Amino acid sequence: MKAIYLDNAATTKIDVEVLELMHISMQENFGNPSSTHQFGRKAKSAVETARKNIAKHFNVSASDIVFTAGGTEADNLILNNAVLNLGVQRIITSKIEHHAVLHTCEFLERTYNITIDYVNVDEFGNVDLENLENLLLNSDEKTLVSLMYINNEIGNILEADKITALCKNYKSLFHSDTVQAIGHYNLDLQKTPIDFITASAHKFHGPKGVGFAYFKKGFGVLPMFYGGEQERGARSSTENVHSILGMEKALEIAFENLKKDKDYIKNIKQYFISELEALSKGILFNGLSADLNRSSYTILNARFSINNNMLLFSLDMLGIAVSGGSACQSGSNIGSHVLAEILKDTEVDKTSIRFSFSKFTTKEEVDITVEKIKGLL
Repeated sequence: MKAIYLDNAATTKIDVEVLELMHISMQENFGNPSSTHQFGRKAKSAVETARKNIAKHFNVSASDIVFTAGGTEADNLILNNAVLNLGVQRIITSKIEHHAVLHTCEFLERTYNITIDYVNVDEFGNVDLENLENLLLNSDEKTLVSLMYINNEIGNILEADKITALCKNYKSLFHSDTVQAIGHYNLDLQKTPIDFITASAHKFHGPKGVGFAYFKKGFGVLPMFYGGEQERGARSSTENVHSILGMEKALEIAFENLKKDKDYIKNIKQYFISELEALSKGILFNGLSADLNRSSYTILNARFSINNNMLLFSLDMLGIAVSGGSACQSGSNIGSHVLAEILKDTEVDKTSIRFSFSKFTTKEEVDITVEKIKGLL
C-alpha cells in the first residue's frame, strides 16, 4: 500500500539538501557558539551568517531576527514582550487564530489584567476591517493587533497591507503569525511594515524545533527565560546550530524555486478541487480555501455532507495522512475552534478534512485519495 502524505500544513518533508548540510554541520561545526576558542567562533560565525541571509529575504536587518525553537515560542516571545516590555494594555485578535496566540492572550489577560478584544470575522473567516477600525478608534489604550497572515486550517490570506495601514493610522502595533506563509510567499517588511512576525522551519521543508521571531528595529526584547546571554540577551539557551543552518538552507531553496513550486502546487490544488466537485455536489469548502487567489495554494479544507467521525481514521488505515484541523490539537476531541466560529451549528457537525500539499505531492496521489474517499462515502 502506497503511503500518501497530504498534511503539509502540519509539517513538511525535509529537503535532501537540507539534511546533507545539517549532517555535515553536526560532524564538522559542533562548537558551542558562546565559546571563545576557534570551534566556538566557527559555530558563531555560521549562526550569524545564517541570520544575515535569512534577514535579507525579508528586507530587514540581521539584528531584528531572534532564533527560537519554532513558531509557538516566537509568538509567545512577541506577545509577552508587547505587554511586559512595550507597555501594551490591549490586544486585538480573532477567535480563529492559532492557539499559540489565543492561549497566550488568555494567559496575559488573566495574569496582567490586560484587555483582549476579538475582531469579527465573516462566515468565510475574513476579518471585518470596519469592525477592526472601530475597535482601534474606540480606545486610548496602547494596543497590539495580532492576526495571522495565513490561517492554518482554512488557508485564508489576511489583507495585511490594509491592516498595516490601519495600525499605523491608529498608532497601534501589528503582530502576524506568518508560519504558514514563510517559504511560500514573498514578504518584504519594508513594503508591508508589520512590526512582528514568526516562522517555523518545518513548514517549508526544514527541520523541526527551530524558527525565528522578527522584531522591528527599535523594539528591545525581554527574554522569557534566563540563564545565558544568547541571541543578544533575548533568548537564553545554546543555539541549535545545525538546525539554524538547516532552516537557512530550506529558506534559500524555497525562495529560489518559489514561482515554480507555487505554480506546481496550485495546479495540484485546483485539480483536487475539481475532482472532489466531480465526486459529489455535496462536498463544500470551508473558508476561502477553494479560492486560489485569496487562500494559500497549499491548503484545502473540504466539508462533506455526512457526519463520520471515523473518516480521518479510515483514510489513515488506507495509507492517506490528512488532518481535521491543526496538528497541535490532534489529541483533542473538541473539534476545530476555527470551523466552530465561522460555520452554522448544522454545518460544524459535518465532517471536515484539511488537505495540504507540497512540491512532493503528485496527481497520482490525488487520484488515489479521491478514489479512496469515494469508496468511504
